[in-house]
Amino acid sequence: MTHKTLALGAAVVAVLALPALGDTFGPADVQKWTAEQDAVVKQGRALWTDGKLGTNGVACAQCHPNAANTHPETYPKFQKQLGKVSQLWEMVNWCIRNPLEGQSLAADDPKMTAILSYVTYERRGVKLEPGKH
Repeated sequence: MTHKTLALGAAVVAVLALPALGDTFGPADVQKWTAEQDAVVKQGRALWTDGKLGTNGVACAQCHPNAANTHPETYPKFQKQLGKVSQLWEMVNWCIRNPLEGQSLAADDPKMTAILSYVTYERRGVKLEPGKH
């Protein structure tokens, strides 16, 4: 081994031993992130219980009070209504289009993020079981 190879190896080891700059956070960060999450969950619950996602006044909560029977922990899975293995947001859109008679939301729409945040919040603590029917 050459001196350059040894020096390069030592430099790589030293860099790998350093903490990643973006990986450190403190209590203030956790408090901020928790507040942000709580706010989005609250928005999702408001959307879930309001009949304005569709055109007929039906709200998600009428069929799924407190996000019951949505089972976000089982996605992705084969969804009969869609005829394919689907993500939860796709099933939410199916419900918006059909029972609610509304327009689909983009997967990255803030409303979709809020809805999915609320649904998964309601199922916190339930183990993940993708594909379960």
